[in-house]
Amino acid sequence: MPVESTRQSSDIGPNSLPSGRGQVTVTRTYLAMTRPDQLRCGDPPALPTQLIALDPCTIDAWRMLYTHIGSQWHWHDRDAWSDADLQARLDTGRVSVFRVRAELPHGVIDDAGFLELEHHPDGSIELAYVGLDSRVFGHGIGRWLVAEATALAWSRGATHVWLHTCTLDSESALPNYLARGFQPTRQEQYVTEIANR
Repeated sequence: MPVESTRQSSDIGPNSLPSGRGQVTVTRTYLAMTRPDQLRCGDPPALPTQLIALDPCTIDAWRMLYTHIGSQWHWHDRDAWSDADLQARLDTGRVSVFRVRAELPHGVIDDAGFLELEHHPDGSIELAYVGLDSRVFGHGIGRWLVAEATALAWSRGATHVWLHTCTLDSESALPNYLARGFQPTRQEQYVTEIANR
């Protein structure tokens, strides 16, 4: 789950396959924050930016944001979900979905980012998806989005806040989470198949 930018070529190296896809070994890192006072917000973004709740969030809006923001980072785990399965998840009352609106010098981008928070039975809140449109990279919006998401989770009574990122995500994702005050809790590796670039 990720504030995504460019992936590190040193971390993945697809093998050429006839299908145009490649096997990669991915390292996934889990991180957590156990107290609200651990959050370090950092500087505000350089552009006017707003986090907008989608309440209710429609299936079409969710799929548009998930695909638009996540496709460059190989977010495909929910591609096969049926509309009924996705609607059931959105209807649980445990999932909150947001979009990012950013004002760039050349115009407003209403789909500049995507955030999904998930409340878990143990009282924790997961930053399940965090991502930005490449058009807003370099303005400090990733730093702002992670801080806003984390503060929002704490304001909703989280016992702890957690997330995971991986080496398919932006090279700035993990440093951003660490700078905001998250601490690694464990790592794992897995092999997956992705489209060659």
